[in-house]
Amino acid sequence: MRTAYRVETVRNAERELMARLPEGALMQRAAAGLAAACAEVLGRAAGRVYGSRVVLLVGSGDNGGDALYAGARLARRGAGVTAVLLSPERAHGAGLAALRRAGGRVAGDAGDGASGSPEELIARADLVLDGIVGIGGAGGLRKEAVPLADAAARSRAAVVAVDLPSGVDADTGRVRGDVVRADLTVTFGTHKPGLLIDPAREYAGSVRLVDIGLPLPREGAELEALQHADVARLLPVPAAESDKYRRGVVGIAAGSARYPGAAVLAVSGALRGGAGAVRYAGPAGDAVIARFPETLVSDRGPERAGRVQAWVVGPGAGDDAATVAQVLAAEVPVLIDADGLRLADAEAVRARTAPTLMTPHAGEAAALLGVGREEVEGARLDSVRELAARYGATVLLKGSTTLVAGARGGPVRVNATGTSWLATAGSGDVLSGLAGSLLAAGLSAVDAGSAGAYLHGLAGRFAAQGAPAGAHDVAEAIPRAWRDVRGQ
Repeated sequence: MRTAYRVETVRNAERELMARLPEGALMQRAAAGLAAACAEVLGRAAGRVYGSRVVLLVGSGDNGGDALYAGARLARRGAGVTAVLLSPERAHGAGLAALRRAGGRVAGDAGDGASGSPEELIARADLVLDGIVGIGGAGGLRKEAVPLADAAARSRAAVVAVDLPSGVDADTGRVRGDVVRADLTVTFGTHKPGLLIDPAREYAGSVRLVDIGLPLPREGAELEALQHADVARLLPVPAAESDKYRRGVVGIAAGSARYPGAAVLAVSGALRGGAGAVRYAGPAGDAVIARFPETLVSDRGPERAGRVQAWVVGPGAGDDAATVAQVLAAEVPVLIDADGLRLADAEAVRARTAPTLMTPHAGEAAALLGVGREEVEGARLDSVRELAARYGATVLLKGSTTLVAGARGGPVRVNATGTSWLATAGSGDVLSGLAGSLLAAGLSAVDAGSAGAYLHGLAGRFAAQGAPAGAHDVAEAIPRAWRDVRGQ
């Protein structure tokens, strides 16, 4: 499992570690890992380190010091390294001296500087190292840095960010102005939330974590990102004595005369989600049974459909508020999606004692919060936490990075296994059925949402493979994703 910590926690851990190490040792650890990553990039892009051209964009403070020390290491390996200092009077003195001793140059130095403007140097570079602003920065780049970031974006150079692309918010993933767009971000000690959450994540490129020995607390992570092994431990596997009822029964209250396909797609996800049986209660029974004859179909409503261990309500429900109210009154876990989010009574959701999992996309989340969609998309972490707190429910906020916030707080789960091809009609209905089935199989709301999003994203990749795919293709790829996670 990958974890991400807030800047304050990282700073405290750095101070604790630096108190036990010789002066400058921690920065040297970071610089060594950074230089090694840059050397690999140069090896792929330019075929060599020796003779390659590297430009350092150096701000004030430790972030600029990391860049200068890494540049010195590259210069000792024969790279032509030039530093562009945004605040010469505040540049890291020891790092600057190390660069010069190694044969590196500083743009603008009399008799020693590289020829050409900073933009011209960047245009000729093989690699640009972004050390403008560190994890303490927010609010976008300052005016003097914007032309350099623009030049790097236009150049053929590989752009490597030091710890975090300059200008993004490390703690929230917000982007509030011009920022550097990196091909690779080399981060130190731990991931920062902004590296895992959009919109900032898309500016980070690939992310490499360099272990510098930070004594981070076991508790107190801001984010958690599950990996294959974590999801494999969560997935239900039937035992020898299992039967369909012991494995769990999930109820699907979805679809309408206008939207019968939503019911079919939700059932398709549920049948592949680990529960032993799927009950369908709603007006699209004929469409469901025609496609999935193994489904237990009832037309008597959720209250009289039979016993279930979890309900999914809302996909394609239209204006059927009565069905949503019946499901919310059930004393089993409930997943609310799509129309159900609009129709559910907020007080009824808050009054529930059994777990509730809400699965909005950004537009639905905005409506629930009473804000504009752009506000949710720009502040995804804050939005998902606010929704969870406001409704007393676990909330899965869909998107290019899916976030899952627990009803009682704690680290937010982040998932990025998906693909842009998942932005297709009905894909969310499949996810609802899948996550609801995991709820019925006994997973907590946080685990069901996290594992469901992980499998759904993988299934989307397998279904698409670089080409358009329909929601039914995603559902059919879930078993492949399941086997992939379990190493089978």
